[in-house]
Amino acid sequence: MEALLRLEGITKTFGGIVALDDVDFEVQAGEVHALIGENGAGKSTLMRIAMGVHSADRGRLLWKGRVVKLQTPRDAHRLGIRMVHQELMLIPQLSVGENIFLGCPPSRRAVFSWVRWNDMYERARQLLQGLGHDLDPRRPVSELSVAEQQLVEIARALAFEAELLILDEPTSPLSEHETERLFQTIARLKARGLSVIYITHRMRELYQIADRVTVLRDGRRILTAPISETSPEELVRAMVGRELKDYFPERESRARGAPILRVEGLTAPGRFSDITFTIHRGEIVGLAGLVGAGRTELVEALFGAREYTSGKIFIEDCPVTIRTPADAIRHGLALVTDDRKAKGLIPMASVRVNVILPVQARVAHLGILVNARAERHITERLLRELRVKTPSADHPVMVLSGGNQQKVVLARWLAVHPRVFLMDEPTRGIDVGAKMEIYELIRRLAAQGTAILLVSSELEELRHLADRILVMHRGRIVGELQREEATDDRILYLATGGEG
Repeated sequence: MEALLRLEGITKTFGGIVALDDVDFEVQAGEVHALIGENGAGKSTLMRIAMGVHSADRGRLLWKGRVVKLQTPRDAHRLGIRMVHQELMLIPQLSVGENIFLGCPPSRRAVFSWVRWNDMYERARQLLQGLGHDLDPRRPVSELSVAEQQLVEIARALAFEAELLILDEPTSPLSEHETERLFQTIARLKARGLSVIYITHRMRELYQIADRVTVLRDGRRILTAPISETSPEELVRAMVGRELKDYFPERESRARGAPILRVEGLTAPGRFSDITFTIHRGEIVGLAGLVGAGRTELVEALFGAREYTSGKIFIEDCPVTIRTPADAIRHGLALVTDDRKAKGLIPMASVRVNVILPVQARVAHLGILVNARAERHITERLLRELRVKTPSADHPVMVLSGGNQQKVVLARWLAVHPRVFLMDEPTRGIDVGAKMEIYELIRRLAAQGTAILLVSSELEELRHLADRILVMHRGRIVGELQREEATDDRILYLATGGEG
């Protein structure tokens, strides 16, 4: 079959650094083609070339067998190529229908072009129903869940007659249930002949959704094969260039230490209610729940980044008041946020500035300043320890890959030796190699006596890392499972309020 989109011999360099080296890639009509690789492997650069954001230094693009030159994303849109980015690009204040037809609403031609509002909302409703969802097109996007917003992005692509849809890490913010609904949507699109390029770091998803898979490593194409002819081990080996040990090696059982963080009746109306639990030294406690269950709001309140109206927090049996992140840092708490770009990093600042921030916050109230030599020593030691790949500590953190950015977030907190780590989706959007390094770090911290509260939407991650799992539903803790009794079914049953 003639490929819908074919990229031949694509080479691209940035400032002397080779991002892509003679890469071939194609997608057939009605195919779901997975594109995988470690952070920095060249996936995003290749897709930006396919979208007309970048121009290749060498190579060519063929659309339905015809050579094309894409100067801008508008050129790609005209062909029928659309992309749903990991960071969704919607206008919260506008309605679902307005976002779907943004820039080209149905209009009545006259001296002025008048928007046909009823027609727009009806067409939006039909598009959404065609995707198997009954979403009100008049609702403001600000009221939607992340999964619903993603659906709006897909409907927008279909409204402009897309033939090829590029999905970049589409399930990273979704729960297991929402992921399953997305897969149903993709199956409907495929049945209608639409092609999908599916970018993900979650290996298990490939075997649920993809027809073929292409692996990039260090800017080169390493493998392209039908997904049915590959194994997870083969794909991981192609991605990282070496054999990896067991993805989740068995963790040695250890005696539980003394209580270090105790929470009693913590409440923030509309977000979470009557939260009570205890975490001990060296213990990893998982926090499961569907998106919107209140997990992020809870950990941010514990860190002083959100308000709570009642309840008590104890550190080593001493009551403490945590109203700001500075309070939390002084009491030995650290927070790895669920969105490193929006909440966890200062993108334009250097790696060194990002790493040293908590150190400065901890000593500032004592009237102590950290000199430049000490800053550099602390930063370089932690970058070596976590194997962060960066040209130098003075480079902007935004130029690093996602996995290395996440390591910078972790390095910042290791500099102040926290007693309690609050980790909210610490492996979201990073590759398999970086994930394993973070898993090793989590286990090492626990072995050293650090208490860890781990929020994750990946149930396999929780089951293998956590000593026990707390499950939230609609702002409340509705169950607790010990590691040996935790299964996906039991977790989901509690997370859905007994409806799953």
